Amino acid sequence: MKNWKNYIEISTDKMFGKPVFSGTRIPLDLILEKLSMSDSVEEILLAYPTLTKEHVSASFMFADN
Repeated sequence: MKNWKNYIEISTDKMFGKPVFSGTRIPLDLILEKLSMSDSVEEILLAYPTLTKEHVSASFMFADN
């Protein structure tokens, strides 16, 4: 993965400007919260089938900035 900006967008038109995964209304903080509560990447992908492993990796990169 080269750049989280390919997977995460911030727009005042979506979720009041919260970071969301591109092409969705799934907020980044929701996925980070699930990861912090020990949900596995596989569980997250099953619950949110529009996301990919790259989206989850991008969430780590975004949080690290």
